[in-house]
Amino acid sequence: MNARPRSVLSVAATVAFLSALAAGLSSQPAPSPSLTLLAKEGRRALPLTMVADQEFVALDDLASAFQLTVREESLGAITVTYKGKTIVLTPEQALASVSGRLISLPAPPSRTGRRWLVPVEFINRALGPIYDSRLDLRKASRLLVIGDLRVPRITVRYEPLGASARLTIDATPRAQATITQETDHLTIKFDADALDAPNPPLPAQGGQNLVQGVRIVDAITLAVDVGPRFGGFKATSQPTDNTLQLVMDLLALQTEAPAPPAGASTPAPAPLQPELPPSFGQPSAVRTIAIDPGHGGDDDGVKSASGAKEKDLTLTAARRAKSVIEARLGLHVLLTRDDDRNVPIDERTAIANNNKADLFISLHVNGSVRPGTAGAVIYCAEFDKDAARTAAAGGAGRVPSFGGGSREIELVPWDLAQTRHLDQSQAFASVLEQQFRDRVPLAARSIDRAPLRVLESANMPAVVIEMGYLTNADQAKMLTGDAFQHALVTALFDAVVKFRDTITPAGGTP
Repeated sequence: MNARPRSVLSVAATVAFLSALAAGLSSQPAPSPSLTLLAKEGRRALPLTMVADQEFVALDDLASAFQLTVREESLGAITVTYKGKTIVLTPEQALASVSGRLISLPAPPSRTGRRWLVPVEFINRALGPIYDSRLDLRKASRLLVIGDLRVPRITVRYEPLGASARLTIDATPRAQATITQETDHLTIKFDADALDAPNPPLPAQGGQNLVQGVRIVDAITLAVDVGPRFGGFKATSQPTDNTLQLVMDLLALQTEAPAPPAGASTPAPAPLQPELPPSFGQPSAVRTIAIDPGHGGDDDGVKSASGAKEKDLTLTAARRAKSVIEARLGLHVLLTRDDDRNVPIDERTAIANNNKADLFISLHVNGSVRPGTAGAVIYCAEFDKDAARTAAAGGAGRVPSFGGGSREIELVPWDLAQTRHLDQSQAFASVLEQQFRDRVPLAARSIDRAPLRVLESANMPAVVIEMGYLTNADQAKMLTGDAFQHALVTALFDAVVKFRDTITPAGGTP
């Protein structure tokens, strides 16, 4: 008679215990943040305290780590001394006197019990100027680099591009990297003392992607976990300013062929290879293409009502186009910028000229005071008649030759270099227009001429593509979508193929 009630009570007690345990675990406070000190001697963590949404560090912890002397003076001031140099702090004031020079802090000192806390910025703003070694505070990473260590900041971007993908890794300041391929991952080892990277550098992408994720292996090594569709990769590195950019174009395995009809002989399976079209590696008059993402840095270009910026859209499209063209055609594609920085107009064309590009494509997004204006426009350069006659007439000059003496060469003013390529530029614009139709919405006048400075010095066929209007609400939504970017890059790729196949290796007109 009593067996059933005892069982019910036992179950109820168990449920109550588990509920209490779960409630206790959920109420546990989150782990306290800490600042990692990185020096040649090793690593050390200092606890951080949140005060009014600001990160503070205790002065006595800093005193232990940096051999400081901290005293609370009778008048309420706090002095921090290091080798005869003094920092003076005043409660309730977000200022500090560093060897007699005033510096600002994001917040005044704060007292907790018998301990004084200071904003974490105290380290680089107040202690840094008087300390023997360099103090490099990386607040976003909660990292403090002490001394002359090579600790590059690592950022990772993953861009799926249809059957292929691109993984871009930036190391700032520059740090060379070595890539090795294992069975199921790629290993990237940097020539550095440590890495300043989020953990993980790239969250899990899912099993169907070429890259499943990027993780930290040790202090100077990353691992790229590849998916089952991964077939191979091509890596290039490019220094830009103080950054080394590692670009890894990842190729997928070819899909399996359909099963043969019943009774048919089954041929031996061909080895799986990365997807490359038949035209890969064929000789071509177009070997190098320069793609110019318009604007950048403090120059946002046109902005939509929702905040989309021209500089971001052009860079995304340029990166995608570079990846697809290089992976599928084997051509060399260089970008005039591959990050958010401002490149002067003349330098953009100079990059193409100095690298002997065979085609120059400048990407932009339009704007208009009329919100209904829409459609892509392809521009070629336009020159006034006098300038065109000057370029056509040319000029002669004599330059020294290696064998002694001199030789005569034909001279064209630099800002008129495009006049020699106007026919081919117009031909490429026509090919672009054909490929854009039914893919990219075009303006009523889809090909036009204009005296654009970014084109006039290009010593190769060159066009400007205005992809659409960010000032048009419908087009702004379209331009920021992945479907439009894919359609644009596909049309651009097909136009390059058709243009390449119609010009002669000597550079004749299509």
